[in-house]
Parts: sequence; structure tokens; C-alpha cells
Amino acid sequence: MRIFVTGASGWIGSAVVPELISAGHQVLGLARSDVSAKAVAGMGAEVLRGDLNDTGVLRAGTLDSDGVIHLAFVVPSVSEAATRTDARAIETLVTGLAGSGKPLVISGATLVTPGRPATERDELIAAGPIAARITNMQAALAAADRGVRSCLVMLPRSVHGQGERHGFIPQLIAAARAKGVCGYIGDGASRWPAVHVKDAASLYRLAIEQAPAGAVLNAVGDEGVPVREIAEAIGRHLNLPARSLPAEEFGGMLVPLLSRDMPASSTITQELLGWQPTHPGLIEDIEQGHYFT
Repeated sequence: MRIFVTGASGWIGSAVVPELISAGHQVLGLARSDVSAKAVAGMGAEVLRGDLNDTGVLRAGTLDSDGVIHLAFVVPSVSEAATRTDARAIETLVTGLAGSGKPLVISGATLVTPGRPATERDELIAAGPIAARITNMQAALAAADRGVRSCLVMLPRSVHGQGERHGFIPQLIAAARAKGVCGYIGDGASRWPAVHVKDAASLYRLAIEQAPAGAVLNAVGDEGVPVREIAEAIGRHLNLPARSLPAEEFGGMLVPLLSRDMPASSTITQELLGWQPTHPGLIEDIEQGHYFT
């Protein structure tokens, strides 16, 4: 297949593109800068210059491909401007694929279901701070009614691996270094789902190859890692204590991430596509030490 990938040079895209190429696919990667274009070409993909606001470029890339994996987003991804841009981009991709039966893979985030791990069958409800993003996910799934084999890959809070520089684990490490303590909120029992970036990449490949229209897939390797264990693993490498801190000691998105219990299951995804996470889990990945160099 010839696959158009937006966000091809990003953290996840830089794992997805080699995964696709190693499986025999051709990749057309969207690149908005010279640096991104060089990275995409360096992975062995063809470069298409443009960004998510270039609907003509998006349409051309879609029409020139056998399927699309949409990974790009505008930072911050939950802002009104970012979600509007994403909505336009998804509509452009859907229009280009309509009636073809070709696949469209859109990224989302694993849901939070109080009292139990979230599953692929939980309802997508457009509410709260990410309501607009969920509306965009719903629009992507609805493309199945327009002759598009669309599906969602739901990513957990931590997509980890060697080379990660901007995710939540690097943020926790930076905060620990600044404070001299590896902090968590409350008793630290709240859990994060996680997946190694290479395992996530293999799921994107399986999704573009065989996922049925309307499928929701959870890219989850670790169902739920207690944040206290994450803090303790970081502390072992920094030689710092791990202890509970008041919520006001943390800023931005870290407070809800550290305080909410949000485990998620990928059992249905594994049974549907035969996907098996094989790379290190989150704690093992932290223990390898690459985050601290």
C-alpha cells in the first residue's frame, strides 16, 4: 500500500513510518519544514510539503494514496484553534477517501471510566475539556457511512521509548530535578495506561492493513501503572526521594494526570487484530536509563 502519513516526523510518526516501510508499504509523509522534510526523507519516505492548514495539499496526498494515517496536531492540541484545524483536516481527508473503501486511521486518547479499566466499547461522549477533540473522533468514525474504512487508535497517557523528549515522563523528571523530590499526589495509587512507541507503531500498521470500519482500538501495553511506582523509578535514577506532594506543587496538565485513576484495557484490540505488545513496559523503560542522559 501507498500510505499518506501526517505528522510523519513526530514522536509517534518517526516510529510508524519505519514500521510501515519494513512491512513493504510505501509512505508519503507530510512535512511542514525543511527539518521535518529531511527527517521524513531520512526514514525512506517520500516527502509532501505542507501542514494541516493546507487543505489542497492534504487532499492531494489523500488522492495519491491507498490509505491515510493522521498523526499531526497543532500545539496545544486542546485549544479551540487546534481542534478547528483538526476538524477541517479530517473532513478533507474523509472527502478525499469517500466512496473508496480505503482506510483512514485517526488518533485519539484512551478514555477514563471510573471504577474500571476503559475498553474499546466505551461510548465516546463529547464532554469536558477535550469535548471538541472527541467530536472530531466521532466525525472520523462516522466516515464509515461515507465509504471510508475509518478507525480510531486510542493512545494512553504515556507513549514511551528511547528518544522521548516532550512527553509526561520527561516532564516528571524535569519537575523532580527542579524540586529535589519525585512527587506524586495523594497515596500515588492512581494509574496510568502506557505503551511503548514501537508497539504503538505496530498497531497503526495493523489498523491501516486490516481494522474494520468503525473500529476503536486501544494502544495499551501496561493497563495501569501506579504513579507512585513511576516516581520511585525516577527517584532511583536521580537519587532522590519519592513522596506525596500537595497538588499545587504541580502545574498544568500534571495535576489531573497524577490524581485521576485512568487504567485502560487493550484485550479487545489484541483479539481483533492479533496485536501483541512485545517491547518494555513503562517501568522497565524508565529503568533502562535513557531518559536521564
